[in-house]
Amino acid sequence: MANRIPRVPVREQDPKVRATNFEEVCYGYNDEEAALEASRCLNCKNPKCVASCPVQINIPEFIHHITEGNIHEAAATIHADSSLPSVCGRVCPQESQCEGSCVLGIKFEPVAIGKLERYVGDWAIEHSGDLPAPKIERNGKRVAIVGSGPAGLACASDLAHMGYEVKIFEALHEVGGVLVYGIPEFRLPKERIVAKEVEAVRKLGVEIETDVVVGRTMTIDDLLDNQGYDAVFVGSGAGLPRFMGIDGENLNGVFSANEYLTRANLMHAYDPNYETPIYQGRKVVVVGGGNVAMDAVRTAKRLGAEAVIVYRRSEAELPARVEEVHHAKQEGIEFRMLTNPVRVIGDDKGRVCGLECVEMELGEPDASGRRSPIEKKGSNFEIDCDVVIMALGTSPNPLIKSTTEGLETNRKGCIVADEDGRTSREGVFAGGDTVTGAATVILAMGAGRKAAKAIDEYLKSK
Repeated sequence: MANRIPRVPVREQDPKVRATNFEEVCYGYNDEEAALEASRCLNCKNPKCVASCPVQINIPEFIHHITEGNIHEAAATIHADSSLPSVCGRVCPQESQCEGSCVLGIKFEPVAIGKLERYVGDWAIEHSGDLPAPKIERNGKRVAIVGSGPAGLACASDLAHMGYEVKIFEALHEVGGVLVYGIPEFRLPKERIVAKEVEAVRKLGVEIETDVVVGRTMTIDDLLDNQGYDAVFVGSGAGLPRFMGIDGENLNGVFSANEYLTRANLMHAYDPNYETPIYQGRKVVVVGGGNVAMDAVRTAKRLGAEAVIVYRRSEAELPARVEEVHHAKQEGIEFRMLTNPVRVIGDDKGRVCGLECVEMELGEPDASGRRSPIEKKGSNFEIDCDVVIMALGTSPNPLIKSTTEGLETNRKGCIVADEDGRTSREGVFAGGDTVTGAATVILAMGAGRKAAKAIDEYLKSK
């Protein structure tokens, strides 16, 4: 019986070893492990896992193909709904989506859907040369995509399959958006996985131009009025970091997680063969409790620092994935819960030398459903450190809004779009973090796919 087979564990690097390198933590399943784990699936008639997947992958079907050893069909099933299975299998919060709804998980451990998706996605990458190129008939219409992150790549992929001539404009010098600058190598290998997923999009005929800042190099209006594009999709993400507004945040040694991770990930600051400056630090404090905070603190650890997480709520409210918190603890990261910074302390040279904090306690739940943190008066104390990294969330860069007349945004600076990505400007669609604020890869991908469908309907109706 499937439910009597225990969940197949995933082989990982030893925590003490991996805390000193940037190689991938999880090794993933081999053929035998994947087949055994796939055999645990109950193949439900009303699969709740599918309903909980933002892109509605037919999960029971692709898992069934694995049990039969037909990985080609498993890959075809996933690719019908997802452009980036190797990425999503690694970084999606499966525990709160597909796996969180797995019926087997009511009495036993849920099926490891994410690890199986990764297994199939990696197989497809390894065998990409054996798979026939899709036959696409061009329809003569052109669509511009702003940003090459998961929303932009998913939108471009779907539109290319539909026959559109698609070009992606990327502000940075590497393609992949948050997949290359935000998520560390030890969670998502860049050359082996991200570059191959991008190459698959290029093979569909999608053109990609880097070092183009839409809003500076050119505007949305230029693309529509002067360059002959019939529609534009904005998937430029949310790259503007937030700070606390406390004293000392302008001292040398205070970073946003965005900058810190971009230097490490995109500019290879962890590799001694690259001359990218990064303030490594002896004792690093990361403020925040999300996945970005975990990425930053685990990066700091690998760069040789004593690394600490400071979070104003308790562990039960941590928004980061359970797996990321577990891995961080294994690697020796210290967690200081119910702690909130009130001042960054500097020395006489303007450099960080400590962080003044207060103890917190939890009150009634706030609008998000999490209990509100309340400061304990007179509980001030100091943490010795020389680097402070703020991982407090991000918002969209205001550049596109400020250079695109009639494009509505909300009070957080996010582009206002309906669930299919239509904005207040005709012919302009948007999706992903630029609409929702910082969220997950799979949600951005889902938004890109919905927008592709809406763009197709819009252009066919003209």
